[in-house]
Amino acid sequence: MSKGAGSSTVKGSNILVVDDDPEIVAMLQTRLTKRGYSVTTASDGHRALELAKRERPDLVLLDVMMPGKSGWEVARALKQDPVTSDIKIVMVTAIGEQVNEITSPLYGADAHIDKPFEFEKLESVIGKLVGAGSAK
Repeated sequence: MSKGAGSSTVKGSNILVVDDDPEIVAMLQTRLTKRGYSVTTASDGHRALELAKRERPDLVLLDVMMPGKSGWEVARALKQDPVTSDIKIVMVTAIGEQVNEITSPLYGADAHIDKPFEFEKLESVIGKLVGAGSAK
C-alpha cells in the first residue's frame, strides 16, 4: 500500500493529491504518474493529515473546499506539526484568484493555483517547489 518514503530525486518525488472531486483526483494522479511522480490520494482533510504524517510526501496539492476539514485547516495543521512542517503545499481551488492569493499564505501554503488550471502551469509550480521538473 505504501508508495515509499520521500525521495531525494525530483523524478521520484512523492505528491499527495487531496480533493473531494474524484475526476480531478484521477486526472492529476494519471498525469503526475506519467511525469514520474509517485502519487498518493485522499478525498478529505482527515485522511490527508493521516497520509501526510505516514507517507511524508514532498508536496501536497490541496483543495480548499472539502467536507469535514477544509484545505486551509489541513495546511495549517501540516505546517504547525514538526513532523510535516517541511512538506510543500499548493492550494488548488476555485474560490477565486484574489481570495486564494491572499488567504493561502496565511495558512502556510507555499503556492496556489486556481481551478480551472492548465496542467503545464501546475507542473511548473510543482517543479519550482520540489526542484527542476521534467522540462520540455
